[in-house]
Amino acid sequence: MSQRAPSTRKSVGQEPVTSVLPEGDIPFDPKHTWNQDEETLAALGYKPEFKREFNLWTTFCVSFAVLGLLPSFASTLYYGMGYAGTAGMTWGWLVAMIGIQSVAASMAELCSSMPTSGGLYYASAVLAPSGWGPLAAWITGWSNWMGQVTGAPSVNYGTSAMILAAASIVNPAFVPQNYQVYLLTVLLMVIHACMASLPTKTIARVNSFGSSFNIVALIVVLILIPAATDRESKNLPRFTDSKEVWGDIYAGTSFPPGVGILMSFIGVIWTMSGYDSPFHLAEECSNAAIASPRAIFLTSAVGGIFGWFLQLVVAYTVISIPDALSSDLGQPFAAYLVQVLPQRCVLAVLALTIIAGFFMGQGCMIAASRVTFAYARDDCFPFSNIWKRVNKYTQTPVNAVWLNTAVACCMLLLIFGGPLAAGAMFSIGAIAAFVAFTTPIFIRVFFVGNRFRPGPWNLGKLSIPVGVVASAFVILMVPILCLPSVTGSDLTAKTMNWTCVVYGGPMVMVLIWWVVSARKWFKGPKVNVQHMMLGRDVDGADVLMGQEVGGADVNEGNVVVDGKAAEAAKA
Repeated sequence: MSQRAPSTRKSVGQEPVTSVLPEGDIPFDPKHTWNQDEETLAALGYKPEFKREFNLWTTFCVSFAVLGLLPSFASTLYYGMGYAGTAGMTWGWLVAMIGIQSVAASMAELCSSMPTSGGLYYASAVLAPSGWGPLAAWITGWSNWMGQVTGAPSVNYGTSAMILAAASIVNPAFVPQNYQVYLLTVLLMVIHACMASLPTKTIARVNSFGSSFNIVALIVVLILIPAATDRESKNLPRFTDSKEVWGDIYAGTSFPPGVGILMSFIGVIWTMSGYDSPFHLAEECSNAAIASPRAIFLTSAVGGIFGWFLQLVVAYTVISIPDALSSDLGQPFAAYLVQVLPQRCVLAVLALTIIAGFFMGQGCMIAASRVTFAYARDDCFPFSNIWKRVNKYTQTPVNAVWLNTAVACCMLLLIFGGPLAAGAMFSIGAIAAFVAFTTPIFIRVFFVGNRFRPGPWNLGKLSIPVGVVASAFVILMVPILCLPSVTGSDLTAKTMNWTCVVYGGPMVMVLIWWVVSARKWFKGPKVNVQHMMLGRDVDGADVLMGQEVGGADVNEGNVVVDGKAAEAAKA
């Protein structure tokens, strides 16, 4: 029996996406009307598995919560101020933001073309030269996962340190111990894991509140510190002279001042590393090809501007950088606040920062779980069949959430190695994220040519120049992020930069795994509508192939466009 198929449908060749599907085919069910998001995702090779309950604002809220300017700045003040002083915090931030905003813009362009939770990993596989896609995806995926999985523990470590520092301010006899920091951080991890296991709609509401709180807290702190500073009671001017703030480079490292400025960028890079979250939430966002890239670009731009204002406030009011870095409080931001504010104001600012840090850790947990799910869906991890399961009650990847929590709790054992060892979590997050962010951008700029199909949000003629700036910035910064703060006889096991070991070690093992085994079975993104490609093994489902058509003969449940497609369907 034969009948006419429904009216015109699109093929993937007419979707504004860059896909892994050769001559891609969109799966077509005559009983279901495809919306634009579902059609785009199908063109990329995936079936919808999440409810699209995020929009531009809620997606921005999650990414801004992950960015967490106030707690991020507080947690990384040791690097931003400690390596280059106020000069690194003022004009150094502006220089770093040129490179960071270039990375964000190039990433947003990729997201618009490939709005899937696999994100950067999917992009690397699609854009790499023939035969190199699986390796590019393998490196990008594992590096991105390492950056994501260190996000929540490093944030919660900073939050725990601030909580205990506040306790020390109230009770000077209390001196925080490493085991107390560890246990409090693990407690925060477990709370966040429970919250990240909730349904998407609930998560969106919580993160909307958290992001709003982050913005309000940041504005309050920006106003409160200059207004309430008591520097004048210590016979100091209300604010430090601009010439000193912008011109003096604090010798916080054994390297020349210029290198010290570059080393201070670790604080900027880590603080600004949350803008990739909308990419990983694209499958839960409506109008993802436009809303998600906008959220990426806005997160970086808004974060960069407000972050710079915060840097200026601290740079113009700090009294003694060495005292802030070496305080018994164990938290430079808390020590800085004690220098410039009355105790009640100190506790108020710390309370705002701690609450903002709590929501930031929650946002990091959500973003990391989506990355883990996306990679497990493509069988990247051992026991991927467990981690890629979507909970049937919450419709969220609960197993992936708890896998990340377990890994993070093990990673937090670095706390017992001292501040420098624990600080490796921040360096790892920065370098791992940057390698993952820029690998597909680098491939796009230097190897793709005309194979890249821009999505509705794109940079136009600026695409290549912006990508070049982004790639050059990361190539410069990767070795800088591995430099120790001291050299010569001062360089010991306790003072070395452990980033090259803690990040490089696992990545070397991942590459060995690739050579020994993974190259034989890992082929990149494992699309879950592949059975509908090229009209083979359709099992009763309908597939639309080839160019746009007005109608087609339907025979035994398969939509056929032309004779060649019919032969493929019978094969």
